[in-house]
Amino acid sequence: MQTLHHSRSHAALGYAACALAGGLWGTGFFFGKIAMREMISAHMVLYRFLFACIGLSPVLLRGRPGLDARGWRILLIAAFLGVPVQFLMQFAGLARTTVSHAALMVGTLPVVLAVGAGIFAHERLDRVGWIALAVSSTGAALIAFGHSSASGRGDTPSMIGDLMIVASLMISLVWILLNQRLLRDHSPLIVTAYGLMTGTVMLAVWVFAVDGPPPVHISAQAWLALAASGLLCTATTTLLWNWGLTRVPASRAGVFLNLEPMIGSLLGVSVLGEQLGPAAWLGGAMILGAAITLTSRHGSHAEDEHLLA
Repeated sequence: MQTLHHSRSHAALGYAACALAGGLWGTGFFFGKIAMREMISAHMVLYRFLFACIGLSPVLLRGRPGLDARGWRILLIAAFLGVPVQFLMQFAGLARTTVSHAALMVGTLPVVLAVGAGIFAHERLDRVGWIALAVSSTGAALIAFGHSSASGRGDTPSMIGDLMIVASLMISLVWILLNQRLLRDHSPLIVTAYGLMTGTVMLAVWVFAVDGPPPVHISAQAWLALAASGLLCTATTTLLWNWGLTRVPASRAGVFLNLEPMIGSLLGVSVLGEQLGPAAWLGGAMILGAAITLTSRHGSHAEDEHLLA
């Protein structure tokens, strides 16, 4: 009985960490949009990760990470996909659509994560899972094609911007699963800090080569948005998420990713004055409903242990 109680407390802390991460992630598009009023998306992403590295720099004082050659290989692949590739694509998409549309498209991630867990972790997707996938995909299509322009300028929703967000989520799936593999043998602090720092180096090389150095003469509001984006929406969230994944399966934790589209879309509508059409509201409801249905079903304790093994 004591062991069961400890196991449940252990899992509860993991779920709490993932929930807080999901909530903070929900503000990322909002802060990014504010900063992107004064700079291009690539420069915003670079500043975001530079601030994240500042927040995680004390980890370097803890000593060597203890990764072997295979661990470094996985970490570098995950860092490349999870930082420059995913975020440059994601915020280039945000530059072409609205915060509320981008946030709702992120609601497809829990379903994508569940499908990925089925492919890579051999967790079978049952009939409910396939239905949830179909409903979520239909909802995403309604958002992308409903009253969206072909190209978009960022002040109105666009199909290309929405689809770029979805494409970045496919890349984030690989990043999540690779990180989960590293977390079996290494601490969340090490995986988070070294993953983000090596990814930021790759990002800086790309941005300086393609877009040149970022601007430094920007408003205080933009600097605050960049700092919040890096320290809260990147360093803190990734650390909380990775720590939570050491205590709960990724397929169960995915339900808390639903906080991101809900908070992001509310900020876009209530603070930035964006508008969502009927198709977007319906599509958002379908995405969130499918994600909650899929990820909130309680599996057996044995299943959870299998996923964490």
